Amino acid sequence: MSNTPHTLGEEFPGQMDGIHALKVADSEFAKLLASYDEVNDKIHRAETRIEAVSEDMEHSLRKRRLALKDAIAAALAKARA
Repeated sequence: MSNTPHTLGEEFPGQMDGIHALKVADSEFAKLLASYDEVNDKIHRAETRIEAVSEDMEHSLRKRRLALKDAIAAALAKARA
């Protein structure tokens, strides 16, 4: 298990089966998940000082992660409806 905070499992507890099912069924949702993981990894590398980025860039990445999380939540809600 990754030690990177804000993984999808942490952000959407109890919903990993639904996430997996939607990922398999919807290629756009799969791209959304990949984008989330990519941005989350960049934030983790910035926070742990593995990769130097400006404060503005780190803030921008956090906003992007939140927007992706909202899009994932909306897609999951739509799939359940």
